[in-house]
Amino acid sequence: MKKILQKISVFMLSVLLICSGPSIRAAASFEIPGMYYVQTDTGATCAVKTMDYGYAHNTYFSLRDIAMVLKDTDKAFSLEVTKNAVSMNIGNVYTPVGVENTPWESGENPDISLRRNEFKVNGQKVYYYTLIMGLPSGQYDCFMMAADLGMILDVDITVPAAGALQIHTQASLSISPAALEQDGYFYGVNSVLVGDASTGEIYYGYQSGTPYPIASTTKLMTCLLVMDAISAGQLTLETPVTISNAAQTLGASDDGVIPLKAGEQITVQELLLGALLPSSNECALCLAEAVAGSEDAFVQMMNRKAAELGLSQAIYYNCHGLPSYTEAPVPSKRQNRMSAEDMFRLVSYLLKVYPQITDITSLESATIQSLNLEVRNTNPLLRNMTEVTGLKTGTTNKAGACLVTSLTANDGIREHDLVVIVLGAEDSIERARVSGLLAEYALQTFYANPQGAETGASGGTSGNLPTHAEAAVDWILRTAEKE
Repeated sequence: MKKILQKISVFMLSVLLICSGPSIRAAASFEIPGMYYVQTDTGATCAVKTMDYGYAHNTYFSLRDIAMVLKDTDKAFSLEVTKNAVSMNIGNVYTPVGVENTPWESGENPDISLRRNEFKVNGQKVYYYTLIMGLPSGQYDCFMMAADLGMILDVDITVPAAGALQIHTQASLSISPAALEQDGYFYGVNSVLVGDASTGEIYYGYQSGTPYPIASTTKLMTCLLVMDAISAGQLTLETPVTISNAAQTLGASDDGVIPLKAGEQITVQELLLGALLPSSNECALCLAEAVAGSEDAFVQMMNRKAAELGLSQAIYYNCHGLPSYTEAPVPSKRQNRMSAEDMFRLVSYLLKVYPQITDITSLESATIQSLNLEVRNTNPLLRNMTEVTGLKTGTTNKAGACLVTSLTANDGIREHDLVVIVLGAEDSIERARVSGLLAEYALQTFYANPQGAETGASGGTSGNLPTHAEAAVDWILRTAEKE
């Protein structure tokens, strides 16, 4: 019964992601003001201003109004909002500014952009996309999607009726991917997969056996081959690599990230930082040339390694994930492809054989000393969840926005690496939200319901048994240890 109630609750959360009931509707190029009635489990009910951003039902809620609704609950928070920044302190008392829980003023025509404004929770910077709007009173208000607020406050949210929201302050956020799939939430992505890389258990999959373009998540294979070369004694982290003309040209192109100068030298360690944190394509090319002498030779190594690992849906054309053109009179535009299941196998192997890779991917920023350049990690979840240790973002027009996330969890005996794979989200906003929700689900499944992994209805692989021999042995040993 508890499982059924949990699924019902989470299904209502999924409805929230696409449903709202404002009385005003507009075309996709406008922001649509509306009102919800929001209630807590204490019985308090208040009107809350909403903003449908760009499309009807893409609903964001006023944080000032929500703060008033929650002011007498365990999830109360104070709030400071300026033109470009938000500061939330959970557990503090909210001080009203006089604009809360009031209807939209007639004639207001909001014209604001959804941005990753500076956002701090209890003094720590986090990454969420928000709308900040100046009000006629001179104050500012911030609008946030309810799913993001649920993750920040760890509260469960349901929709009891159209235009109404129930915040369950005594219940933790609960995620059911199967319910989200049934409601069509994953129609906006190519595929997803959630699993335990340490055991091979797959918790949930959606279209996870179909290959799709993978963009810069390609660099995980590139870094695996670099680590193999280091393990074989061919390279060290301190080995200097001479920058080639090809790497300089790529760095100066529209796809360049770090300006490199041909003839200068940079260490393997610095190239790994550049490839994994800001997703430098030119750093990946330098690594490929250092390992194999040329990118063509390195790509052959990538495809051989994929075959060795049993990645049957994987094909690589280059070392970084950008579109690759043929030299024909009418060039073909190819992109590296892989299924989410193959990506899970690759990441499971990488984390098992070279766990030190997370020493880099868990960094929020680093300095490339030889260039005197600070680089920042492009993974948004690294700031939002303390369990996140990596791994890699990727984006091209064809691939969409991709993110491979690793998290640590401990079963009382040892640490496990949980993995969330999202391929082909519409944009970085949805990539972060889908990945965040599934990361929450991964932790919930691991800690609270290890035998309750869900089965996707769309051909995704799910279950609670390991998927390959090495993981099966590991799983047997872990079970024996527990007993």
